[in-house]
Amino acid sequence: MNTREMTTRIATGQGFIAALDQSGGSTPKALRGYGVEDSEWSGDDEMFAAIHAMRARVITSPCFASGKVIGAILFERTMDGLVGGQSTGDALKARGIVPFIKVDEGLADEADGVQLMKPMVKLAALLEKSVAAGMFGTKMRSVIKSANPGGIAAVVAQQFEVATQIIAAGLMPIIEPEYDITAADRAAGEAILLAEITKHLDALPEGQQVMLKLSIPATAGLYTLLARHPRVLRMVALSGGFSTDDACARLAQNPGMIASFSRGLLQDLRKGQSDDEFDTVLGKAIDQIASASV
Repeated sequence: MNTREMTTRIATGQGFIAALDQSGGSTPKALRGYGVEDSEWSGDDEMFAAIHAMRARVITSPCFASGKVIGAILFERTMDGLVGGQSTGDALKARGIVPFIKVDEGLADEADGVQLMKPMVKLAALLEKSVAAGMFGTKMRSVIKSANPGGIAAVVAQQFEVATQIIAAGLMPIIEPEYDITAADRAAGEAILLAEITKHLDALPEGQQVMLKLSIPATAGLYTLLARHPRVLRMVALSGGFSTDDACARLAQNPGMIASFSRGLLQDLRKGQSDDEFDTVLGKAIDQIASASV
């Protein structure tokens, strides 16, 4: 797929974007969930080899190429690796799946009710590397924990500031200001977030677009108009800690949003499953998430 074909696939494809971008801090937990105990690996190289083997098994599963997965978000080491003798990006594109790369370097300490992204000192080099690897876009995550107008404004401003660098590099940015689903004031804070995102979208130059990755809102349909904004290529939802069933039920109440789930996609996969068992479990999750994304 070339850039035009990938743009069309993401803009109009029926399905969802898989999040396969667990990085160093979240990898041990992801491996435990998959049935790989800490004692089975030693050091970062073995840890990342184990998670890459899991991701490669997902990507090469026949059901992953069913057409219902239109994109996949990767961690840098996953992008650097091989799947079936191909680069991960090429392996995905051969299956009709558009590749994205996680570019943030983690979260700063909480201040004003939010966690901004840490300074992205490696961004320029990673963007150059990602273009060479055939990535279509990027993803970067901040977290909002309370309805603090100043904090929310800072999160959105930072996301859009970095997005301009990503667009200039020739990649499509996914902006992800996650709202903590356990926050008591989430409905009020999400209204502030909606206003801030709209303000920055309206200020984007003509011809530029971004993607949005947002927590499924407390008020169903809150973000529907964002999906129709001319500066938004596609709007996706994160599962945010909801179970697969709960996330899918909530997503189905939000027109204009499709899924970009990690836990909701992978939670029932285990290393010890036979290939047939693995494919059956993964296929069921894919079908459920794709149906909720229609």
